[in-house]
Order: sequence, then C-alpha cells, then structure tokens
Amino acid sequence: MAINLQKGQREVINAPKFTIGLGWDTNSSSTGTAFDLDTSVFILGENKKILSEQHFVYYNNLKSPGGSVEHTGDNLTGDGAGDDEQIKVDLSKIDAQATEICIVVTIHEAESRRQNFGQVRNSFVRVFDSATNEVLVKYELEEDFSIETAVEFGRIYKRENTWKFEAIGVGMKGGLQDYLNKYN
Repeated sequence: MAINLQKGQREVINAPKFTIGLGWDTNSSSTGTAFDLDTSVFILGENKKILSEQHFVYYNNLKSPGGSVEHTGDNLTGDGAGDDEQIKVDLSKIDAQATEICIVVTIHEAESRRQNFGQVRNSFVRVFDSATNEVLVKYELEEDFSIETAVEFGRIYKRENTWKFEAIGVGMKGGLQDYLNKYN
C-alpha cells in the first residue's frame, strides 16, 4: 500500500530497483502556447554537487554512467492519465560516490511562453517497485506556485546505507540552468 507523503516527510525505499513516475495536468494557457514540462535528475555526491556532467540525466542525456538511472523519454504534451514521465533507478548499479538523487521538473521555455507552475495542476511524484509495480510512496504537490517555473518535487538520499525518499515541493523562479548552477 502506498504511503502518501506531505511536504517534508521522509520514507525508506525498500526496493533495489524502482521507477519514479511524475505526472501533471496543465490549465488552458492564456498564452495559446502548449506546455512542455521536463523531468531532470541530478545525481549528487556528499558535497551536494553532481558527480559529473553525465550524472545529470534529462531529455538530452537519458542514462547515467553504468545505467543506474535512466530517463524513459520526454513527453512533450503531458496528455492523458498516469505518469507523464518516468525515471528508472537501479541502486545496485549506482555510483559508490552518489548520496542523493534530486528530481526536478521545469517548464521548457517558460519565460518566452509566459507560463508558470500556477498553471499546472494535479502534480505528483510516486515511487514504485519495478518488480512488483507496488507504489511505495506518493507525494502530491498542493502548493500554488504562481511565479515558479521549476519545482524540485523530491529527492532520494542515502543515510547509513539506507535510501530514503523526501517530499520536497520547493519551487524556483528560473529554469533548468538555475538548477545546473545550483548543483554544479
């Protein structure tokens, strides 16, 4: 049975292989331009910086070194029910230096399209066991991000050889480059 988390809550991830599913719906945009939300993953070391350029997994780099983290591809519309984008994780293959996996969603070209997360609804992140499809944790974002164009949905981090998921739900006015600056 899935554990529904609130912002700031943490829960142990007991599956060595799991999938991170992210979903959202967009309101009709007054800008007349379609939304394109993008999931990105930053694999960080103890210093809270990405281990290497290849440890930044997103639509132009779908796999981390060793294949421990794999983005299944960019969904350009977000149409339909269920997950809009997925990230597969195999902790048995994760780099020994990795201590954190940050999950970020940004709005592609948000500034030029005059879009923000206030126009996005039903946003969630869920983690499910890849072998059984059992949902381990789910976090539904309920905040109104009226000016933010990027949101860190959650993070998976290692403490004392145990991996845990933390519901973050923190927005940023900026884009993917701002997260690259933060974690580089």
